[in-house]
Parts: sequence; C-alpha cells; structure tokens
Amino acid sequence: MSTSGLVVRRERPADHAAVREVHRAAFAAATPAGDPVEVRLTDELREDAGFLPHLSLVAVVDQKVVGHVIATRSWLEPFGTAVLGLGPLGVHPAHQGQGIGTSLVHALLAVAEACEERVVALLSAPEYYLRFGFRPAADLGIEAPDPQWGGHFQARVLTGGAVQGRFRYAEPFDRL
Repeated sequence: MSTSGLVVRRERPADHAAVREVHRAAFAAATPAGDPVEVRLTDELREDAGFLPHLSLVAVVDQKVVGHVIATRSWLEPFGTAVLGLGPLGVHPAHQGQGIGTSLVHALLAVAEACEERVVALLSAPEYYLRFGFRPAADLGIEAPDPQWGGHFQARVLTGGAVQGRFRYAEPFDRL
C-alpha cells in the first residue's frame, strides 16, 4: 500500500469533471448501462443546501484527481440534530489498492472532527469501515432510513457524545 506523491485537498470547481470520471470509472462494473448513480448524486449534492465544501475532498497523484469523498449535512430526527452522511467515496480503478480511499476517509474524518461534527454515518460494507471506527448505527441508537440496511448502515461518533434518532440523509439521496 503506497501513497507516495498523494495529496488530499478540498475539491475545487475545476475538479468537477475529473471527479465525475473517477466515480464513473470506480462504479462502472456495478452499472452496466449509463452513468453510475454516484456521478449524478455527487453533482446533486454539490447543489444541495446540505453541501459542505470543506467536506468534499479529492486525492491527487501527479496532478491528476484519482479519488473523491464527500460528506453532507444530514440529521437525526425527531429533534433535527445535525450530523453527517458520508458518500460517495470513489477511487479510480487504476489507483485502487494503494491506500487512497483510506487516506480520503481519514482526512474527511479529521476535518469533520476539527469542525466539531458529532456523528458521521454511511451505508456500505462493514468490513471496510470498521478500521475507521464505524460500528453498526443501531448499536449507537441511530436508526437507518431503511430498516433493511441492517449492519451495512454504520456510524461513528466524533465529538459531543452519543446521540440518538432516525437518520435522514441530504435530500438528493431521497431521489436515488
């Protein structure tokens, strides 16, 4: 796992086309026709009120964007507690297995914690995110938007102690 020459930084508007290509390539195998949903979702998240520019990060190798991660404003209901929803995370296939996704997640969590965010939640493979301190969200008192997600819906508490409630992603996720 080598991340030599890797720079993780905040996404810039000039990066948008490269980020689309990263997600297009990263999720192409799961999407036989047309653009993967992650391409459209990322574009829509940037236009949403829940967009937090400081939590949209790119990985750059040799001045080329090769990875992207985003976290957007989400809520725990019924009290409207502000939390974060992580995703999508994508790394171009030519750069997978080199620690780039790991670096992006670590950077995003560091920024979120520095900004005193309370919780980050996501829907993905538990075995990947365990190393970042994520646990099944239900174990933390956080209810998934869809009960069928089970242990794939995970959360990590960052600051301020435990919170509870039903998780609600930024609005673009509702259109998936």
